[in-house]
Amino acid sequence: MKFTNILEVENYHNNSQKIRILSENWVGDNIFCPNCGQSIKRYKNNKPASDFYCSKCFEDFELKSKMGKSFGKIVPDGKYKTMIDRIVSQNGPNFFFLNYDKSNYAIINFFATPSYMFVPDMILKRKKGILRRPTYFMCSIDISAIPNSGKIYYIKNGIKLNKNQIIDSWHKITFLKQSKNMYLKGWLIDIMNCIDKLKKETFSLNDIYSFENYLKIKHPSNNNIKAKIRQQLQILRDRGYLKFISRGKYKLKM
Repeated sequence: MKFTNILEVENYHNNSQKIRILSENWVGDNIFCPNCGQSIKRYKNNKPASDFYCSKCFEDFELKSKMGKSFGKIVPDGKYKTMIDRIVSQNGPNFFFLNYDKSNYAIINFFATPSYMFVPDMILKRKKGILRRPTYFMCSIDISAIPNSGKIYYIKNGIKLNKNQIIDSWHKITFLKQSKNMYLKGWLIDIMNCIDKLKKETFSLNDIYSFENYLKIKHPSNNNIKAKIRQQLQILRDRGYLKFISRGKYKLKM
């Protein structure tokens, strides 16, 4: 798929403005709500931190577009403190992430990530404040820290995915919405990332134990990492994210 109506932005000299218009038009014309399947609508008055909304289930979405054949690890965002406050209060919008090929305006990847998939350590403060406002720090989103299951693809490597598959994938991780404690949610997301790193559908408890040192660095105050791993795997099993096969054996539900 490609951006359409390229001629509409020919008179714009600012490339960022061109892409903003093209990407917002494309999303408004092609994308549905991943929660309920309803067509989404664009906010007309540039609502802060939101670009689109669903009139059926009232989910908000913020669009982030990036030029290039891959997203890379980070995506620039707005004010650091504002983003952190939104995550902690669990009052932020969901995100749409889009990357495109500048040479032909083709959409390479487009995915959605629900607001409850984010924790504060995914938000990186940029090193310098804004000129004349040295305490006003902007931020970037570390999208490499989002588990694979938190990237709900509509288009992946140029291939469009099935609508029902997209909606099912969105609802597979809604259990994280119930996690109000950021520390506990962070643990669940860390274990989900460890499972992703294994790159296999079926795995053992010992496979996850191999990340003990990595998890200790992330959670230095925890002195019993293995027990915490077992606890998180049990939660993921109880939430339907994993299937228990036999003692010490798990299967990732696809």
